[in-house]
Amino acid sequence: MKNKKLVFITGTRADFGKLKPLIDVVENSDLFDCYIFATGMHTLKRYGHTYSEIKKQKYKNLTVYKNQKNSDHDLILADTIKGFSKFVKEIKPDMIIVHGDRLEPLAGAIVGLFSGVLVGHIEGGEISGTVDEIIRHGITKLSHIHFVSNLEAKKRIMQMGENTKSSFIIGSPEIEIMKESILPKIQDTKMRYNIPYESYAIFIFHPVVTEFHSTRKQIKQIILGLKESKRKFIIIYPNNDKGSDIIIEEIKKLRGNKNFRIFPSLRFKYFLSLLKNADFVIGNSSTVVREAEVYGTPAINIGTRQNNRNKNKEIINIFPNRNEILKVIQKINGKRFKPKSYFYPVKSCSAEFYKILLKDEIWKINLQKQFKDIKI
Repeated sequence: MKNKKLVFITGTRADFGKLKPLIDVVENSDLFDCYIFATGMHTLKRYGHTYSEIKKQKYKNLTVYKNQKNSDHDLILADTIKGFSKFVKEIKPDMIIVHGDRLEPLAGAIVGLFSGVLVGHIEGGEISGTVDEIIRHGITKLSHIHFVSNLEAKKRIMQMGENTKSSFIIGSPEIEIMKESILPKIQDTKMRYNIPYESYAIFIFHPVVTEFHSTRKQIKQIILGLKESKRKFIIIYPNNDKGSDIIIEEIKKLRGNKNFRIFPSLRFKYFLSLLKNADFVIGNSSTVVREAEVYGTPAINIGTRQNNRNKNKEIINIFPNRNEILKVIQKINGKRFKPKSYFYPVKSCSAEFYKILLKDEIWKINLQKQFKDIKI
């Protein structure tokens, strides 16, 4: 019997870190052939050409495709569809695995739908309240199989008319890494990235597409607050959504300031080492509202980007305002959260994922989906 072919599409440093445990379990199997299609931010110089980190993993089948030939996201989406469609026609996969809510997984799901290939979506059913959420739900409707993080997410999938028999709770791959992995020692991490601080905080702030008009005002206010706090900060570049150029432009003005170390990206395990040992994390990344709580790292959530995802009452929510930022930073004072996780307590997400792939019925799921009404 021929091995089933699975393709993982990755467009960002973050989603590769989350997909890696699932990729590894397929790559190391004798029953499946694993393919990786790396595109998006991985191919951009300003983010450190992170496809090179994927290459270091020595995967058997890695394809790198540059889709960022202009700055308009609708055109980037179109180009990604074009490139991935050609790739899919060449290798003829049995399943395409996509993750999250970026344009690359959206392109992957569209190609799968029109190519007659099963699409599996990781971490559907999540909510945020921004454009990302719309994309995520769109990917859900384009996908045939749903690998969700918890029961709450599965219920949302059902509300969208999806079949409960094709929805599986597997927990979160990133939490598996955070809990199970042996992380680099913090001193080794600091040495690797030339971080001279004894204590520090992490700052990550992504653009909100629907608030593009106020992006510069927001980031200026935030940076004022960070500077005036006199704390030491590790800053990581935002994603490449509309408005990222403005944020990066303002961040670059901090070069030469001894209280700030700026990085386009960090390897995932080294980033986790820094997160685990940080005084606090501040910004509007999912790191603030999801990953930080796993280590008990205090978190300050700025603005609206994570509005509907924030479940932990210990997370401090503020507006992008200099005075508010100064006030809450002064309140932190080394206090730690009690470690917890919003995600379903599955011992091994990758093992659950692999177990589902071994089921014959998965590969017999009808490509012609039927909407399932909920009885009220």
